[in-house]
Amino acid sequence: MRRTTRVALAVVSASALALTAAACGGDDDGGKKDAAPTSKAASGGGDALQLPDLHGQKLEVAAVWTGPEQKNFQKVLDEFDKRTGAKTTFVPTGDSQSTFLGTKIQGGAPPDVAFLAQNGVLHQFADKGWVKPLGPQAQAQLSKNFSPGWQKLGAWKDKQYGVYAKVSNKSMIWYNAAAFSNAGATEPKTWADFLKTAETVFESGTTPVSIGGADGWTLTDWFENIYLSQAGPEKYDQLAAHSIKWTDPSVKAALTTLAQLFGNKDLIAGGAKGALGTDFPKSVTQTFTGNPPAAAMVYEADFVSAFISANTKAKVGTDAKEFAFPAVGAGKAPVVSGGDVAVVLKDGPGAQALLTFIASTDAAKIWAQGGGYLSPNKSLDLAAYPDAVQRDIAKSLIAAGDDFRFDMSDQAPAAFGGTKGEGEWKDLQDFLAKPSDVAGAQAKLEADAAKAYGS
Repeated sequence: MRRTTRVALAVVSASALALTAAACGGDDDGGKKDAAPTSKAASGGGDALQLPDLHGQKLEVAAVWTGPEQKNFQKVLDEFDKRTGAKTTFVPTGDSQSTFLGTKIQGGAPPDVAFLAQNGVLHQFADKGWVKPLGPQAQAQLSKNFSPGWQKLGAWKDKQYGVYAKVSNKSMIWYNAAAFSNAGATEPKTWADFLKTAETVFESGTTPVSIGGADGWTLTDWFENIYLSQAGPEKYDQLAAHSIKWTDPSVKAALTTLAQLFGNKDLIAGGAKGALGTDFPKSVTQTFTGNPPAAAMVYEADFVSAFISANTKAKVGTDAKEFAFPAVGAGKAPVVSGGDVAVVLKDGPGAQALLTFIASTDAAKIWAQGGGYLSPNKSLDLAAYPDAVQRDIAKSLIAAGDDFRFDMSDQAPAAFGGTKGEGEWKDLQDFLAKPSDVAGAQAKLEADAAKAYGS
């Protein structure tokens, strides 16, 4: 695998991200009393990880994960329970996460800890007073193991609220090695070459691209990679902040580029209608099962590897390979990151202790061993990752430091960038159904963005 295919987060200028560690807060005393026997951290100077005795305490943890991702995270919770005596319960939130959690919070029954999939939701919840600042033990683990940039993402208005314990490289395209070999296809480096490669694969008798259009978030990721490469980091930041409108010419150019794929039914498994009926898990599995498979390529983040390993017989790195999302026009190859931030919704020793554990190298090591996981924890030994592909992705992530662009839709208010059947998710699904209507898609995106941003 080429090193360039594994660059995780490295396009923006260093000056754009001269970040400093955000202030920490919290008056919780979790971890100071009734300490259970300490456990040695996996690395980081050999400091002992202090966790309290939580026998008799129940904790509810909510996140969007299902399937292999949930199973891998459950191993982390099981270890926390073993060390502290707590009993944790996992609750899936579904894609409309802010609605699910908001209803629980307003009803007086929030989960103790939640992993928020949208950075914009963290800001909204913090402004409402729904999330609690990190306690001193959690902050200590965060400061030791995470770079200032990742700390900053979990902070809001000078208070540290969260830990970005699970992140992703969202600039990867995975492919069926046998399908490529049969077609005589090679890994493309540019968007023009990507389209040519797709045509080559189609002519060999295999549909080139699988798209999980039933999950609108996958379409936002397609757009963001094209937009970052074609329009550049400065425009990306402006659109993410809605300081330029979605009717901007740069958006027209990106949608027009995306339509080169979305508008060619020969290149998409099942055509647009089939893609809109395909969810993310199926988009992955149908690329690596069957002879021939339903498609030769599928776009999505590094966590695709977990779905491949759990649901197909394909071996990552041999049968299933990946290449960097191709550069568009004169732009650089895009590098977009996403992630889930752990926050405390119901303050107390148990919730703060869990955040302390989540921020530790001990938890990251357990999580990494399951595959389909990427951590910005710089103290984690890369040997914890199960294969060379994931080790190299993680190595590049850590080497990139604070040079990254975060998922645009995850920065937006949830009503626009993070709600199933609404806002950007729905608008891009409509665009997939009718990619010839670029102007109509822009107008709808701008109307929904203006409403969500209040401007």
